Amino acid sequence: MSAQRPEGRPAHPELEAPATQLHPCDPCHHLTLAEAEANAEFDWSKATDCRVLLKRHQAAAECSACKPV
Repeated sequence: MSAQRPEGRPAHPELEAPATQLHPCDPCHHLTLAEAEANAEFDWSKATDCRVLLKRHQAAAECSACKPV
């Protein structure tokens, strides 16, 4: 018996490419890695700091990650 799905919906949505792909700039990449390392070390305060700095950076005009290619 096959699984039914609504019309127009793909069988595997996780395999679809997003409409716009964003390429992180160096500061975005650095802050994302720093957050991952902080989470791995269970340093929740540092991870929060990294998220805040990333959001501030992305809100600034010099962030190239917020511009679709």
